[in-house]
Amino acid sequence: MPPMENHWDYHPTVRSGEDLQFRERAADWLRLGMGSWTFFMSFIIMLSVWMITGLFTADPKPFFLLNLCLSMLAGLQGSALLISDKRADRIRSDIAKHHLEISEEMHKLLREIHEVHVHVEETK
Repeated sequence: MPPMENHWDYHPTVRSGEDLQFRERAADWLRLGMGSWTFFMSFIIMLSVWMITGLFTADPKPFFLLNLCLSMLAGLQGSALLISDKRADRIRSDIAKHHLEISEEMHKLLREIHEVHVHVEETK
């Protein structure tokens, strides 16, 4: 599956593609980018390097490293929430596709039943 695939593109009632405003497309792109494992690991590496280099400098302010760790934790929580939300979107999308398939099959069966019923009524 492509990493930037939007799973709601195939839903008949959800606007997508060119129907979206620029800000909506930008929000989708940002969510898909920040809610990835690549972003998650890059964020950990980048802030770890920043924290390690900060250990070797004389910082007059107390608890600088603690503040940095807590900021890192907040950034990771946001990314982790986006990753889990993307997974929930995939699940909802798969359920919606399944319901659509079942619904189409039900409509097909109902049409066949109706045709049989009409044929039986005509032969009476």
